[in-house]
Amino acid sequence: MAVNTDVLGVTDFSGLVESVYKGPLESPPWKTFLESMKALLSASFTVIILRPAAPERPPVLVVAGPVSVEATEAYNTRFFEMDPFVGLPPDRVVTAIDLIGERQWLDGTFYREYMQPVDIMHVLGVDLVTSEGEHCGFRATRSHAQPAFSAQDKALCQLVLPHLKQAVHLHSHIDLIESERRLFSGAIERLQVGTVTLDAKGAILSINEEAAAILAEKDGIRLTGGALQAEYKEENTKLQRLTNSALAGNTGQAPTVIEAIAITRPSGRSKLSVLIRTLPEGEWSEGKGQPRVAIFLRNPESKGLGSLDIVRRLFDLTHAEASLALLLANGLTLDEAAEQLNVRRNTARAHLRSIFSKMGVTRQTELVRLVLNSVAQLGQ
Repeated sequence: MAVNTDVLGVTDFSGLVESVYKGPLESPPWKTFLESMKALLSASFTVIILRPAAPERPPVLVVAGPVSVEATEAYNTRFFEMDPFVGLPPDRVVTAIDLIGERQWLDGTFYREYMQPVDIMHVLGVDLVTSEGEHCGFRATRSHAQPAFSAQDKALCQLVLPHLKQAVHLHSHIDLIESERRLFSGAIERLQVGTVTLDAKGAILSINEEAAAILAEKDGIRLTGGALQAEYKEENTKLQRLTNSALAGNTGQAPTVIEAIAITRPSGRSKLSVLIRTLPEGEWSEGKGQPRVAIFLRNPESKGLGSLDIVRRLFDLTHAEASLALLLANGLTLDEAAEQLNVRRNTARAHLRSIFSKMGVTRQTELVRLVLNSVAQLGQ
């Protein structure tokens, strides 16, 4: 795209476009772009609308400029329904005067009761829709002491619009990936599996909460000098060899390398289970700072509590029956479970018979298998 140097010089425009594409990685998104546009347009406020207001929920806005809580609340609860800038024709930069004319703008309730009291006279805006259907809006305002937005101001916004559309699509894609990451990370945490990821050079990139708890105990395995080390020499040699083998085996389309080792704990507790596997490399990945090997840690003594309410609903159990089923699934005997629930053994046996009937099993081992293989662990 040729840059109209009457609107903005090539160097300044390049910097502005850079801020647009950096926007999805900022927090809040596009804060640098909004500050730049605020300065370039001599605006009192600039706003990115990521989600418009609706009767059932507030909008998601990123604002450059001083905004009071009272003004935000007033807009969300009442004035958004009067806003003439809701539902603009896509990809067309307009001012309030373009939309409804100067007289109607100045006489309207939205201006008189909302805009005028906060010293906003001029509004410029554009709504955009990407090729994938994502919606976004940009707004800029000026005070009563400032001139109206000019054709050159509108041309600047129009010039940056295609880049903003692409950046909005990137933001939407990144947000989807992050939502999936949180979902699967949460599932791993609830299953009480520790994860450690390594880059191509073996440097640790991430340690989840469960892994951090296992490593903090320093019972069989620990973090030393930024690397995982097993307590005993023979096991540590094997751990390093298997890790290096996985790192060496991560070469694009090579078969997945999966290794496993049991780590002895000096405390005498059950051995830790460790699984090492390569992670697939993207076809176009540049490799820097990307996870290439995952190390999974599992403490066999960990007891996943599961969700009482989900077990109850899954198998149509009473509260007492679900409580007993979870305790049995976590390794307790019937007598231990009865003691923990503070009920007599005969009562626990009666509950167990009812559980068997409702779950369609005849043995306690089958009950445990059904609970452990259900979604109950994911509802903690």
